[in-house]
Amino acid sequence: MRGSIAIAAVAGMTLALGAFAWRGASAGEAPRPAPVVAPPPKPAGPPPLTGVDLGHLEIEADEVTAPAAAGRVAHLTLDPALQRAALEILRGHKIPEAAVVVTDVATGRVRVWASHVQKGPSRDLCAEASAPAASVFKIVTASSLVENAGLGPDTKQCYSGGENRINTQDLVDDPRRDRWCATLAEALGRSINTVFARLAQRHLTREQLGATAAAFGFGDAPPFDVAVAPSQLHFPDDKLGFARTAAGFWNTTLSPLEGAMLASTIASGGELVRPSIVARVTQGDAVLFEAPAERTVVRRALKPATAAAVGTMMEATVTGGTSFRAFHDAKGRSLLGEVAVAGKTGTLTRADAEKYYTWFVGYAPAKAPEVAISVLVVNGPKWRVKANAIARDVLRAHFAARGASGVSAP
Repeated sequence: MRGSIAIAAVAGMTLALGAFAWRGASAGEAPRPAPVVAPPPKPAGPPPLTGVDLGHLEIEADEVTAPAAAGRVAHLTLDPALQRAALEILRGHKIPEAAVVVTDVATGRVRVWASHVQKGPSRDLCAEASAPAASVFKIVTASSLVENAGLGPDTKQCYSGGENRINTQDLVDDPRRDRWCATLAEALGRSINTVFARLAQRHLTREQLGATAAAFGFGDAPPFDVAVAPSQLHFPDDKLGFARTAAGFWNTTLSPLEGAMLASTIASGGELVRPSIVARVTQGDAVLFEAPAERTVVRRALKPATAAAVGTMMEATVTGGTSFRAFHDAKGRSLLGEVAVAGKTGTLTRADAEKYYTWFVGYAPAKAPEVAISVLVVNGPKWRVKANAIARDVLRAHFAARGASGVSAP
C-alpha cells in the first residue's frame, strides 16, 4: 500500500524535458505536454530613451514632458513650478547665456533643467561643457588637499598677490611680502587663488589631484539619461601651470549638470549619485520605460570625513565670502531665512570673445541637504547679473514654495 502511494506521488510530479513540461497521467494515459507561454513581445523601434529632446520642454500644470523618438513622450522628473520660475528669472535678467540645474540630493532626480540664450540659435547649455570651471575647481583641489595631505578647514596659509593672476613669485613663502593669512575655509569662501596655488604645489602631485578630479567625474561623460558633454582637465607640464590650474585658472571645463553633481557629491557625504531626468517614457497608452525608484550610487568619490570638511569650507562662501552680499540684504539679514547654503563661486573672463563667465554651485540646507544647484551665467561687455544672484532666487523660489520660515519668493 505504501508503495502504491509513493508511485502515485511520483506520477503526479511535473518533469521538465526540453521545451515542454510533461505532466503525470493516470494509468493507461499518455503524458500530456503543458502549453508553452511565449515571452511578452518587445516594443518595436529604438530603445525607450532614444531621442529624448530636453531642448523642447512642454511645461504643464502637473508635469513637464519632452518629445522622444518614434513619437514617444518622455515624462520628466522636473518640478513644473520651479522649472517655470527658473526660466522666468533667467529671461527677466536678459542674460546673453545662462543655465540652471537643480537636483534632489536624496534621489538624484533633476528638478530644474533651464537653459536660456538671449539671441541666436537655441542651445541646451545644461549639457554643454565648453565653459571654464574657473574657481569651482577649487572644490576638487580642496578635496584632494584634505584626502591626500590631511589638511582641514583650519589649516592656515599666509599669502600675497594672486588676485587676478598668479606669477612664480606668488608661489614662494616670503614673510616680508605675505602680509595676509587665511584658513583653508576662508580661502575657499573668499576664493583666494594664491593659497590654493601654494598648497597644491607643496602638498599634491598631478597624479593625486588628477585622481580626485576623475573621482568627481572630470574627463568622463556623465552617467545620465541623455548625452552630456564630458568636462575636461589638462595639467600643464610646468609647476606654475599646475598651480594655476589647481587654483582655477583655465585648463578645466564644466557643464552645468556636472556642476550640480559636484555639489551633490559633497552634500551626499562623498557618494557620486547618478542623476536622472526621465521618470517614464510612453507611446500612446503603453509605458515603455519606468525609472527605478531607488537612487543609483555610481561610486564613492571621497571619504565621508573629506566631504564633511569641504562642506564646512563651502559654507564660508555664503556666510562671509564671495556670495555674502548676494544672499544677504543691506542690513546683513539672510534672504533665505534660516536656510543655510553651502556653495562655491567661479569667475573667468574670455576677453577675446567678450564672454564673462560666472558660476555658483552648492546645496541647501547646508546641514541637511535637500537640493543641489548649479548656475552658469555668461555675460557680455554689459554685465547683467552674476550666477550667485540667480542661484539665490531659484533657491528662494524652491524653499518659499515649501513654506520655509523667513523665505519669500523672488
